[in-house]
Amino acid sequence: MVKLKCLVFTLGLLFGYNSARCQEVALKSNLIADATTTFNLATEIGISPKKTLDLYVNYNPWKFGDNKSFKHLMVQPEYRFWFCERFSGSFLGIHAHAGIFNVGGVDMPFGLWPKLKDYRYEGEFIGGGISYGYQWVLNRHWNVEANIGAGYAYIHYDKYQCKDCGKRLKKDQSRNYLGPTKAAISLVYLF
Repeated sequence: MVKLKCLVFTLGLLFGYNSARCQEVALKSNLIADATTTFNLATEIGISPKKTLDLYVNYNPWKFGDNKSFKHLMVQPEYRFWFCERFSGSFLGIHAHAGIFNVGGVDMPFGLWPKLKDYRYEGEFIGGGISYGYQWVLNRHWNVEANIGAGYAYIHYDKYQCKDCGKRLKKDQSRNYLGPTKAAISLVYLF
C-alpha cells in the first residue's frame, strides 16, 4: 500500500500534479510534554515534496510541591526527510538542541541523572542527534505524530546543596550525555 501511494505521488509530480495533500505548514503540540505541564509548540514547514524543517520550543516555568522544580527553556530545530511525501508516513530527522535549566528534587526515569532528586542543578546544554518518526493522517487538517530520537548533549552546570536553597557545592561542572534526546506523541494541525 505504501509503495503504491509513493508511486502515485511520484507520477503526480512527474506530470505536474501536486498531491491532494499539498500542505506547506504544520503546528504541533507534544502531548508527552503537555502531561508534564510544559508549554510546547512546534512549527514544521515544507521545503520540498519530501523534506521539511521542524522547530520545536518548550518552556516550563513551574515549581512543584515538595521543592520539586523542572524549570527549563529548550529549542530543538530538526531537518526531516520523508520516505513518501511530507506529513505522511515515515521520516528520518537530524536535530540540534540547546537550552537552559534550573532543576532539583526530581526522580528522572531510567536513571538518567540519579542525584537530581537530592540536589539542585542550574545550567545550560547544547547538542544534537538523529530521530525516527511516523505521522498518521486523520483527515485533511489533522495528523498524529510519534517521534523518538537519540544523540549527544554537552551539559554545563552548577550544583547546589539542596533542592530549593543552600550554598553552591560545585561551580562550572560539565557532563557529556549520550542517550535519548527526543520523545513525542504530537497532535498536528496542517494548513
